[in-house]
Amino acid sequence: MLDEPGRREPASQPLRIVQAFVNTRDIENGVEELTTPEALRDALLRIGVLEADEAPLGEGDLRHALEVREALRELLLGNNGGRPGAAALATLERAARSAQVGIRFSAEGAELAAEARGVDGALGRILAVIPIAVANGTWARLKACPREVCHWVFYDRSRNHSSTWCSMSVCGNRTKTRRYRARRAYAA
Repeated sequence: MLDEPGRREPASQPLRIVQAFVNTRDIENGVEELTTPEALRDALLRIGVLEADEAPLGEGDLRHALEVREALRELLLGNNGGRPGAAALATLERAARSAQVGIRFSAEGAELAAEARGVDGALGRILAVIPIAVANGTWARLKACPREVCHWVFYDRSRNHSSTWCSMSVCGNRTKTRRYRARRAYAA
């Protein structure tokens, strides 16, 4: 699992599941954890959304998971001032349907659950976290860094939900320095 920039505290469970899945790719440093179906399986097991007795995953599962991961990243950019595209939203809706996400009732209450097995079920368990987080107000705090070469997902613990960067000392500083230099060059 990749380290959090700026030593931020990660999101609490169950929202940590979404964050851990999307952050299997470090865009800025060129690190991709999900390089093979086996690596995908290991990551989904570590995150806690795949059962150990599931059948092996294939190349198609890997492509599907990568597509869903990047659609989630785009959705999380929306929590930081961006706007997710229709294709990303459609990808997530298809994944939820494939996972057979629905309501499971018990004596204790109800929960969203993915009935499918394999990678569809694992992705569905990740997606099932989102409506609960939206309802309890924590979803808007999970954001993707807007810096083009970053897009790392972080949890905004600021009192007024105003954190923009995954790390002020890295992305925030670089962005502000670039803007300052551009203003100085323009003024000269």
